[in-house]
Amino acid sequence: MLIICLDDEQMLLDSLMRSVAEAAPNAEIIGYRNVSQAIEEIRTRKLNPDIAFLDIEMPGLSGLELAKILKISCPKINIVFVTGFSEYAVEAFAMRASGYVMKPVTAQKISTELVNLQNPPQRQAPSKPIKIQCFGNFEIFVNGTAVKFGRAKSKEIIAYLVDRRGSFCTAAEIAAILWEDGVFDRSRQKQLQMFKSDMMKALKAVNIENLVNKTRDGIAVNTAMFDCDYYMALQGDTVAINSFSGEYMSQYEWAEYTTGALSRQIQ
Repeated sequence: MLIICLDDEQMLLDSLMRSVAEAAPNAEIIGYRNVSQAIEEIRTRKLNPDIAFLDIEMPGLSGLELAKILKISCPKINIVFVTGFSEYAVEAFAMRASGYVMKPVTAQKISTELVNLQNPPQRQAPSKPIKIQCFGNFEIFVNGTAVKFGRAKSKEIIAYLVDRRGSFCTAAEIAAILWEDGVFDRSRQKQLQMFKSDMMKALKAVNIENLVNKTRDGIAVNTAMFDCDYYMALQGDTVAINSFSGEYMSQYEWAEYTTGALSRQIQ
């Protein structure tokens, strides 16, 4: 995702770019103090920005005038005006702007605009063959095909590991989410080992057994091996954020805590 920021005052431009970087840590961000320079570079470098944060009041061409030019060369661009004066709001939205941020700019204000873009940037195709879906029901896909697990609790184990985002989990911790009664006797230990073996069998069947890291004390997912809508949303990916409709690993009651935390973080 390419974002351009424009403000003729260096200090304000730096502040704007810091806020944008905090709200969208994976985005490429280019800043300009001069409207003419921005126009020239977009044309010569053939840049196609997804989003432009434009200060309205600037010497020479205003942000409103620049927005008209950008919309001609980049029809799908999202224009977000940044200003300290509310009287420009009517004119800004008459141009079908995506948003309007009042100064002082904060990462929270930027995040709100990113979630509500008129033209959400299209994410590039996942770079990894393994895709994990957390929004809605939990599923693991390898080259577009869902992984089949022999037992529901085997699938639940890997779901919990994904939820833990690479943290190692002990047998007792996993047992606590599989069985809410708190019992973890010898019989349960044998059952857990059976479920873990079945989980690894399912992963091995599609040649992704390395998805799970094991130590003497616990197991964890290798987060570098897969793309995940949940992880992307936490990183500020607007497409992933917009795909979240309040449902996260819907088949598991223990996932309700993450659902609530996620809802508060990205709303």
